[in-house]
Amino acid sequence: MSFPNIPNIIPEIDISTEEAVNLLLASIAFEELGLAHIINAEAEKIQFVLGTLHNQTTSLATTIEDLIKIDTSVVHTLRTVIKQQMLLQFKLEDVLSISTFSTTTFTTTHTTTCTTTCYCG
Repeated sequence: MSFPNIPNIIPEIDISTEEAVNLLLASIAFEELGLAHIINAEAEKIQFVLGTLHNQTTSLATTIEDLIKIDTSVVHTLRTVIKQQMLLQFKLEDVLSISTFSTTTFTTTHTTTCTTTCYCG
């Protein structure tokens, strides 16, 4: 079996730090939105089993075993959602530190330039 041929591609992407930070923040927001939809679906799952879902036309005859199975399923899903939210929190902190570092660097450079300009002028 031979190795695949990968074309020699040289991507040229011109993006500023500010644009990169904004894209990363947007990606975090979209992931959080997706997790919110999952949480809402789990709530509707419980409401459906209990027969309290809005506009629900049929009621189910649920047993305690059914309720325990649904509860276990919801707990498992929510634990996974919480893990993902913790990772997103780390990602957000990293992005904000990039943003703070860029702003500090710019401010320091600007102050130095201003001071040099004032002495030379």
